[in-house]
Amino acid sequence: MIYRFSVIALLLASVLCASSCRLFKGKKEQSLTTGWNYNDPDHGGYEVRHVPEQETGPGLVFIEGGTFTMGRVSQDVMYDWNNMPRRVTVESFYMDETEIANVDYKEYLHWLKRVYVSYPEVHRKAIPDTLVWRSKLAYNEPLVEMYLRHPSYNDYPVVGVSWLQANDYCLWRSDRVNEMIMIREGILFDDPNQKDAENFNTDAYLNGQYEGVVRQNLKSADPNKEERRVMIEDGILLPKYRLPTEAEWEYAALALVGNSYDERIYERRIFPWNGDVLRNHQKKYRGLMLANYTRSRGDMMGVAGALNDAGSTTLPVAYFWPNDYGLYCMAGNVNEWVLDVYRPLSYEDVEDFNPFRGNVFTVLEVDPATGAAAEKDSLGRMKRVPISAEDALSQRRQFTKSDYRNYEDGDHGSTMDYGDEIFKDAGSERMYDPNQSLINDHVRVYKGGSWRDRPYWLSPGTRRFLDETQSRDDIGFRCAMTRVGAQSSRHNLIPSRGR
Repeated sequence: MIYRFSVIALLLASVLCASSCRLFKGKKEQSLTTGWNYNDPDHGGYEVRHVPEQETGPGLVFIEGGTFTMGRVSQDVMYDWNNMPRRVTVESFYMDETEIANVDYKEYLHWLKRVYVSYPEVHRKAIPDTLVWRSKLAYNEPLVEMYLRHPSYNDYPVVGVSWLQANDYCLWRSDRVNEMIMIREGILFDDPNQKDAENFNTDAYLNGQYEGVVRQNLKSADPNKEERRVMIEDGILLPKYRLPTEAEWEYAALALVGNSYDERIYERRIFPWNGDVLRNHQKKYRGLMLANYTRSRGDMMGVAGALNDAGSTTLPVAYFWPNDYGLYCMAGNVNEWVLDVYRPLSYEDVEDFNPFRGNVFTVLEVDPATGAAAEKDSLGRMKRVPISAEDALSQRRQFTKSDYRNYEDGDHGSTMDYGDEIFKDAGSERMYDPNQSLINDHVRVYKGGSWRDRPYWLSPGTRRFLDETQSRDDIGFRCAMTRVGAQSSRHNLIPSRGR
């Protein structure tokens, strides 16, 4: 036994030594495979940056990924049969701590109005539809006029926003956060005079089509130039904000990290909390509601003097208690848009790893004469276009269809063959007739339940859909962000080669 422990100790020591030893020549870091120096003008100027941990963007919470049973965990009282349980794995990612509030969205509207002076329609197009509050048989006009704009509603979730509007907000937020990082790092000066196409856009900056008010570019290791612009390889810019996928949203809402010991999940959940009731069981808060929902027909908030959830409609985005990931209102308050297109049978053909339906593979539009990225548009944005079969063939790359939203209409198994055969779809018939079905490539999933809903819809496994151009008074959204690199904040405990 002692001998066995000694061997294990020696092996562990050798691994740790290998992981901690680096090759250096003076103060220059060297390649472990060629021996050439990194970041050295005398050795060609190949630049390498080591970023041990991705920066957490404003408003985000780290969600450590893993495997879970996605789908229905309670009786399917609606008999939809559209989310059968299946085991999947979700990578680590980031998600907003709260739903996007009115004050957040009004900041976006203010920026659009201030910058796109020559294109006022951009601002108008982004304004939420406040008429979602209007009802033929109810007096909701105060909400129509006040809910978005009055400061008393600043911290309430924005509603009346379509899926398309929510996506536009995510892209705008990505650029504003990256611009602030560039200012913070001393690369750019703040430029309040941005106008129309001359505004900071991440893609445009990376492709050399936005200059900005430069404070100090990065020093270059290239022997032919003294300084250079920021690149993706520097690890300074964050990935884009986006809507979470359905799998990510459901995983984050369940927050089973609070019900696990090592690799054993000892209690599954119906809601984002333990148990099958909607009241707090803690002694200090016993009996208080855990979510904002409709208890029964006509009962939106309870009896005066003992209001059950204190919300006639929505409530502030950080109301109630967060789940075990620190996320607020993952059940009730407002439903939330997710990235996926809706299909009743998604569970039959999605991937086990990072399941998602709705892929449209794109690339930056290229100038055919020069091969460089095409000019940005009048709003300062770079145009992305679907990958074509011709482009794939010319570059000798494997090609799959650009559009995978409508998975069973001929896309399934459509892989480019570089032989003599010309690429053809595997089929041509549509699975769903747009003239007879509400299900098409432009209906999106929303989840979470709302102030209008009964408890059934508060379970993260339930799902509904709405056209991406439509909006309602009980649907909002929150943003997510991809996690790059290590999947856990504890990755430094594991020995590695030492890069």
